[in-house]
Amino acid sequence: MPIQTALFDLAGKGALVTGGATGIGRALAAGLAAHGARVLIGSRRAELVEQAATELNADIDEPRVFGTRLDVTDNDSVEAAVHTATERLGSLDILVNCAGIQLRKPAIDLTPEEFNHMYDVHTTGSLRCAQAAARGFIPQGSGCIINIASVCSFVDNIEVAAYAAAKSAVLGLTRSLANEWIKHGVRTNAIAPGFVVTDLNRQALVGTDRGRRILERTPAARFGQAAEMAGTAVYLASPAAAFVNGQTIVVDGGFLACGFTDSVAGEQ
Repeated sequence: MPIQTALFDLAGKGALVTGGATGIGRALAAGLAAHGARVLIGSRRAELVEQAATELNADIDEPRVFGTRLDVTDNDSVEAAVHTATERLGSLDILVNCAGIQLRKPAIDLTPEEFNHMYDVHTTGSLRCAQAAARGFIPQGSGCIINIASVCSFVDNIEVAAYAAAKSAVLGLTRSLANEWIKHGVRTNAIAPGFVVTDLNRQALVGTDRGRRILERTPAARFGQAAEMAGTAVYLASPAAAFVNGQTIVVDGGFLACGFTDSVAGEQ
């Protein structure tokens, strides 16, 4: 089989990125667009997605990033966003499930409503979007789904029980969809970011004892940047990953690999 020369070329592909107006989602959208994809970013706040689309388009050679309002907990909103993506992008080939929320609270104080809402956004929301996208992917015989998991899918980070449980469930969902839909040409994988500083978690990580303890277990001796997640998304969405299915790629500076190491926290 000849070696492809454009392994990471996404030209002609359409991508929907949920949670794409801010943080990691925005960085993933930027990476996909930089490699040629046409991208629709979705968020609950319409003004944020429009602003983000304008700013992302300023960084590429031609406008190919667009915005739409999207609430992943609402079936009608999800269906409308997938329809908009197909119409506006010309096709929908890639789905990135990145919409997310955070809640830090002792487990004993969690309410069932709070716990279930975390699942509704991260896990059920990812399923809703995957189902809606797959209704187009399956007939066309191709498609790529990228779910966003977390290092908290594997290890505990104290007082985020609802988040950790939901992100753990994303791993199971990823494997299940990968197993069922690959026969239709639809690949499903996940990215598990490490501790990446965004507006969602900045106050909890930067300059705190919690942040110091995380850095002590991170061989890279720093927090990640949202832009550092983009390469993995481009890879998973591209021809380079044509035989990659059901996998979760951890991008964490070595956090999960760390057992005992020299302390680096004091260097920050």
